[in-house]
Amino acid sequence: MIKNNLKKVILITAILFTINLPLFASDISGTNPGKKAPSFTLQGYNSINPNKDLWSLTDYNGKWLVLYFYPKDMTSGCTIEAKGFQRLSTEFSTLNASIVGISNDSKSRHINFCNEEGLDFTLLSDKNGQVSRLYDSWNNSFSNRNTYLIDPEGRIVVKWTGVKPTSHPKEVLTKLIEIINT
Repeated sequence: MIKNNLKKVILITAILFTINLPLFASDISGTNPGKKAPSFTLQGYNSINPNKDLWSLTDYNGKWLVLYFYPKDMTSGCTIEAKGFQRLSTEFSTLNASIVGISNDSKSRHINFCNEEGLDFTLLSDKNGQVSRLYDSWNNSFSNRNTYLIDPEGRIVVKWTGVKPTSHPKEVLTKLIEIINT
C-alpha cells in the first residue's frame, strides 16, 4: 500500500515537472504582490511616441507602472476602462506612473483605437497571449480584465482581477496615492 502510494506520488511529481507545473499552489503565480514582475517585450503603439515599435518592462524602470489587461479594443467595457485611464492620465503622470494596456489585438487595431478614443498611453499587442499567460490573465482567446501595479523597482505591489471598467481606473489611482503617501 505504501509502495503504491509512493509510486503514485513519484508519477504525479514527474508529470507536473514534465509539463512545468509547480508542486505547491503558492508557487503557481509569479504575479502575486511582492514578486518580481515577469519581463516582456511586445509590439505596440503610443500616439506620443508613434515611431517606437517594441516596448519592454524595462522601459518603465524607475517609474510606477499600471499594467492592465483587457479583452478587446473598441468594445464597450474596454472603451470605458481605457477612457477612464485616459481621463486620469495626467494625475498618474504627476505620480511618476505610466499606463500600459495589453490585449491580443494587432498594432493596427491599437492605432485605430487610440485615434478614435483619444488615448495617449501605450497599448501592446499580445497576439498569442504569451505575456497574458505570464500574468495569469489569459482566457483561451483573449486577455482577462486584470491589472497590476508595479513599483519603480519592477515588483508587483497590487494585483486586481476581474475588475469593473467603470470604477477601476479611479480605484488604481486611489491605491497608488495611498501607497506613495505611506
